[in-house]
Amino acid sequence: MKATERGLPRTAVQLYTLRDVPEPDLFSIIPKLAAFGYSGIELSGTEQRGVDAQAVSKILDDYGMVISSAHIALGESGLDEHDLDDLQTLGVDTVVVPFLPPDAFADLGTVSRSADRLNRAAQQVAPRSLAFAYHNHFWELQSVIDGRVALLHLFDMLERELASELDIYWAQVGGADPAHIAAALGDRAQFLHVKDGPANRPEESMVAVGAGSVDVPAVLQANGAVRWHIVELDRCTTDMYEAVEKSHQYLMELGLSAPRSS
Repeated sequence: MKATERGLPRTAVQLYTLRDVPEPDLFSIIPKLAAFGYSGIELSGTEQRGVDAQAVSKILDDYGMVISSAHIALGESGLDEHDLDDLQTLGVDTVVVPFLPPDAFADLGTVSRSADRLNRAAQQVAPRSLAFAYHNHFWELQSVIDGRVALLHLFDMLERELASELDIYWAQVGGADPAHIAAALGDRAQFLHVKDGPANRPEESMVAVGAGSVDVPAVLQANGAVRWHIVELDRCTTDMYEAVEKSHQYLMELGLSAPRSS
């Protein structure tokens, strides 16, 4: 086992994974994920709207779970202040921009403009004492500029407090070695999106973590700064709850993720 300075990373599920399950609401999902052994959930960007924050906090407490982080879209004018209000009411402490489009990583000029947008968003959330991160897809790794992937150029240009939520599957789909990228990100790599599958084409269905072509153990051991292992499966041909449960079982068998505290 390789522990981080904070201990082994905890496990969560990005709720986008469960968007198509029956009753895809927090009050149905949280008990199931707790029964599987997960420590947290990551909001996908809509679950906070119209919910009773006290009721959500209570069910999380009842099942010994927390919100690891939350995705929030970056618009042309920045982050939506009402969404930030809602997330803080729920007790979210880290917001993650889920993507910028492929043309934002075409060359150093577009990467620089993307970094400027993210740095301005970081300034927007700073007065709220929120941490801030960026989540990649495959195109940030497909774009190679001066022999280096665009994602690493981006983090060279970002303020030091901005963290990475490295999607290890998309990194491999983009042609990179996700373990190498995880190591190269240094202490910015606070979160890993842990997913698996054939990793050959973006449209392929994913599988339970450990059943695909990603060398998950190598990635999870590549960087000791990681705090969360967040399972996300964009699409799956099997039952999604079954895939999520098997993913957690695999992570526990590896011994590289922390079990949920009782």
